Amino acid sequence: MTDPKTPFELMMQQAQEMAKAFNPALSSFDPKGFEKMWPTMPKDAMEMWFGKGLSKDGLDAKTRLLLTLAGLTMQGAQADTQVRMTVRHALAAGATKDEIAETIAQMSMFAGIPAMTRAMELARDVMEDDKKDDET
Repeated sequence: MTDPKTPFELMMQQAQEMAKAFNPALSSFDPKGFEKMWPTMPKDAMEMWFGKGLSKDGLDAKTRLLLTLAGLTMQGAQADTQVRMTVRHALAAGATKDEIAETIAQMSMFAGIPAMTRAMELARDVMEDDKKDDET
C-alpha cells in the first residue's frame, strides 16, 4: 500500500495492519467468498416468507426483492453485500437481468448517478458469476 494521503486512508492502513497482526490469513480474506457460503433460498421458500405468504393478494417475492434492491441502491456504497445477495435472490425468484438493471437505473433519479453506478457494478458482478455458474 502506498503512503496514506488522508486520515481515512491512514485509518484503513492501520486497521489492515492490525487485522494482519491478529490473523495473518485475513490479509487474503475476500468477503465475496463468505457470501457464497450463504445459500440462495429456493423460489418457493422466498414466496412463502417474502411474497404471497404474507398476504395472498399482496406483492410476490420477486417484486419485494426488486423493491429491496431499489432501497439498497438508495444507500449508495454502504450495502455491497446486501446488494449482491438481493440480486442473487431476485434472479432466483424469477427477476430478469433487465428488470434488475431497470430497478437500479430508476434509482438514479432519487439516489444519484454514483449510487446507481455502484449498485449496477455490484449487480453486474453477480450476474456474471451466475452466468459462469450456468456454463459449468
